[in-house]
Amino acid sequence: MKELNSSNFSQEVLQSDMPVLVDFYADWCVPCQMLAPVMQQLAEEFAGKVKIVKLNVDQAPELVSSLGIDGIPALLYFKNGQVKGASVGFTHKEALTRKLNEWEES
Repeated sequence: MKELNSSNFSQEVLQSDMPVLVDFYADWCVPCQMLAPVMQQLAEEFAGKVKIVKLNVDQAPELVSSLGIDGIPALLYFKNGQVKGASVGFTHKEALTRKLNEWEES
């Protein structure tokens, strides 16, 4: 999974031709650590359909604030540069797979 930062967020997410799921996390966040392998599995399963990336909230606090993120792990699903779905907190793989499929269809 690609690691994003403030300087490449716009190009990688907002200007992407493909839908993007961004995992907002922090190294000190235990639920984020639990979600990391799930996100890696989803990245492999949805390869070519959804770009799945991650962003460390401690590295980009202005960006995180501008997106209204106040809890982590937070997942934002972007399509055509717009947020089309969100999930906050640890979520099991099956539930995330359902959400991704729903978001793709919307």
